[in-house]
Amino acid sequence: MNNLQVVIDAGHGGSDPGAVSSSGVREKDLTLMIANYMYDEFQKRGVPVTIVRSIDETVSPTERVNRILAAYGDNPNVVIISNHINAAGSATQGAEGAEVIYALRDDDTLASNILQALGNAGQKMRKFYQRRLPSDTSKDYYFIHRNTGSNTHPVIVEYGFIDNPEDLAKIQNNYKEYVDAVVDAVIATANGENIPSLPGGDNYYVVKSGDSLWKIANQYGISVDELKSLNGLTSNNLSVGQILEIPNVSNDGNTYTVKSGDSLWKIANQYGMTVAELKSLNGLTSDNLSIGQVLKVSDGLSNNVSGNTYVVKSGDSLWNIANKYGMTVAELKSLNGLTSDNLSIGQVLKVSSDGNTYTVKSGDSLWSIANRFGTTVNTLKDLNGLTSNTLMIGQVLRIP
Repeated sequence: MNNLQVVIDAGHGGSDPGAVSSSGVREKDLTLMIANYMYDEFQKRGVPVTIVRSIDETVSPTERVNRILAAYGDNPNVVIISNHINAAGSATQGAEGAEVIYALRDDDTLASNILQALGNAGQKMRKFYQRRLPSDTSKDYYFIHRNTGSNTHPVIVEYGFIDNPEDLAKIQNNYKEYVDAVVDAVIATANGENIPSLPGGDNYYVVKSGDSLWKIANQYGISVDELKSLNGLTSNNLSVGQILEIPNVSNDGNTYTVKSGDSLWKIANQYGMTVAELKSLNGLTSDNLSIGQVLKVSDGLSNNVSGNTYVVKSGDSLWNIANKYGMTVAELKSLNGLTSDNLSIGQVLKVSSDGNTYTVKSGDSLWSIANRFGTTVNTLKDLNGLTSNTLMIGQVLRIP
């Protein structure tokens, strides 16, 4: 997807209202509002984009598919985003959160990135999944997946539940943040990047084949009842791709709690240490770890980052340090009065002239800046008195 092209679909429309809330809010109106804003955002990013409907009109499934394929054809650069609002009905009262459904022909990368981005934007993450046609399980259940060629990448994004008043209010109040998150996720996926969870945010687990509530609860050192209560589950049934909230791991910045699949190398690499340094800091004499074990990953002193400075470690270069802090190499050298690219281990570099501000660069968004500094879009907007998500290159933002 290096030459990304996007087709935006506003679900339902015209004579088809979609789901309707008890207060009379119609899905077709919400999806149109979301789709039109999304269209503008992709245009701002310079991404070729087409919208299936920009007004309230009836579009049959056949016509919808025709418009989608007429935009850019059936080619692997095309991402199709079909926007919808979920409805649980009486069977699942109080359901909330986002879901992403992807085609049988695709892997889960795009869907998981979109869902994680929505989670980072403040919406509860439910699951990303595929759905098969009962009469022919080799085919997709939804026509938007089944009939849009064999090379395009269609996803259905369900932003929340229209029949849950609290979830509906979240969508109405935060839809721009959610759309920004989806746009960022699509562009990141096209660039071969993954959307990480925000530091300090909720922790989530994606259900895999063979998982059970007991297995997951045991992995995180809690009871099955605690896990069910935390996720509002009424049964022990799980589905692959389902997102479960788990308790925050113990991590005060100086410690790390071992999870399933961890190794000393993986943890050391994550915190910019060598295995030997990690073992020495924790008095370890072997490479064995146990789930739930708490490791020191910092001695509490100025290790890697301290305020406006960075301590050079083995393997560092001016390029990777500058890239980490959103600077150019020239800016980093100028800030530190460097005349060459040579670095020495233990050297202390300034990485900001003011640790409380950030200067907007080309390609930045409120979401990407919030993600970089471990905060939220709403916090950034409140701190800077912003009433929209629009940024200008060179704009200086206050950072928490």
